[in-house]
Amino acid sequence: MNLIQNFEDYELLACSRGQKLERWGKVILLRPDPQIIWDNGNLEKIYKDQIDAIYHRSNKGGGHWENLHDTPESWPIHYKNLTFLIRQMGFKHTGLFPEQASNWDYMMNKIEQSKRPISVLNLFAYTGGATVACLSKGANVVHVDSSKGMVAWAKENVKASGLEKAPVRFIVDDVLKFVEREIRRGHKYDAIIMDPPSYGRGANGEVWDIEQDLFKLLNSCVHLLSEDPLFVLINSYTTGLSSKVLENVLKLTIGKKYQGNITSGEVGIPIKDSEIILPCGIYGRYEK
Repeated sequence: MNLIQNFEDYELLACSRGQKLERWGKVILLRPDPQIIWDNGNLEKIYKDQIDAIYHRSNKGGGHWENLHDTPESWPIHYKNLTFLIRQMGFKHTGLFPEQASNWDYMMNKIEQSKRPISVLNLFAYTGGATVACLSKGANVVHVDSSKGMVAWAKENVKASGLEKAPVRFIVDDVLKFVEREIRRGHKYDAIIMDPPSYGRGANGEVWDIEQDLFKLLNSCVHLLSEDPLFVLINSYTTGLSSKVLENVLKLTIGKKYQGNITSGEVGIPIKDSEIILPCGIYGRYEK
């Protein structure tokens, strides 16, 4: 399992009864997490004087934030030389998945060690964590997401990291349609990153289903890779999907054309002052 390390502005403080207590900079949030089935007491009561905001789930779906103290509308956190803006979003999110720091490190190291210009395609790119990481090491990035709001947020993160002059294109589009157009245009990339949802809708209502569409997307991405690809990285949070499934998909698509190493595994976050690790998702990876 790949674990985040040295993320000074983020800490997983405690986990119990389906909730996780986290420090984002100076702000302490209590959020739900269905994987936390163990009982270390009632975190809301134990840490009541420290918690700045709690996300309460609704029995009807969704939920709401309860701010116990004056919580800023938006605030920056830093990971190494990267800066991201955090916000309380609907459905418990903050705009950043801190466990991805291990993948950011991987991308930055690969790009830096390549010692050549690298073009990156970031699909389902969300608020641009991977985009900022790749830009910070001099890569050219095409950032694609179907949500205008997420793309606008990614632009803010790029600017917050002092990379507004870096070579990046932001595209609001359905990923499958964009990839097919890029193939027709003859465009090539040295690295492809994707963080596909379980289900989703494109910019014009197109339906995405990871079980039906991921293999098709990877098959198409084979035609977008350069003659000397650096890496292909898939992240997933789909419940019940094994990391070996991502590995198999890569072997049956990218691996059929390009020689290299294909691996998979989990990402996780250590809980402070504990030997327990919170698993947070899976990855599949091709690298030369």
